[in-house]
Amino acid sequence: MAKKLKKFDISNYLKDEKTIAEYLNAILEEGDQDLLISAIGDIAKAKGMKLIADESGLGRESLYKAFLPGAKPRFETVLKVLNALGVNIMVGSTKKITG
Repeated sequence: MAKKLKKFDISNYLKDEKTIAEYLNAILEEGDQDLLISAIGDIAKAKGMKLIADESGLGRESLYKAFLPGAKPRFETVLKVLNALGVNIMVGSTKKITG
């Protein structure tokens, strides 16, 4: 008898701030915009999409759509969700500047 596997959902494992930060940092290192958008959606789902919708002032259904793989949400939407998540993204340089 074959066993049926459950679909893997990363949001089930994003339970604390440290894990969320490590996940987001790993995604940012990849440099893939679509992967980043999906990751933000994963984090929002882990925190609770209704809570993020309420805190960001955006509709829950529109958030689900905005963070689907391949979606192209407005930058304003991304910033509102990041703020609602309490996530700070810091920028650093990977290249040395010589003069």
